[in-house]
Amino acid sequence: MMGNIMEYKGYHTKIEFDAESKTLRGKIEGINDYIDFEASDILNIELEFHAAVDDYLEFCKEVGKDPEREYKGTFNVRISPELHKKLALRAFKDGCSLNAEV
Repeated sequence: MMGNIMEYKGYHTKIEFDAESKTLRGKIEGINDYIDFEASDILNIELEFHAAVDDYLEFCKEVGKDPEREYKGTFNVRISPELHKKLALRAFKDGCSLNAEV
């Protein structure tokens, strides 16, 4: 664990403390499915994270769904039309696609 970030089987989470309930909580980041977990102490939060990932992967297998993976290589960025034009022209001049230019 690096600070409050953990990784397991290619999935990441950020551990946060909920002062009201006195629990540690986490949510798997970078996917659309919502998977969260919690523990009452620092010794068990990593185990709960691992169990949440394993349960998610098992559930996907049972229902025949491909589990989502973090950061599939696509992202949307909103830019001004002027910048869009400049990038498109530069890509054209460089002989590549707009995606490659970005």
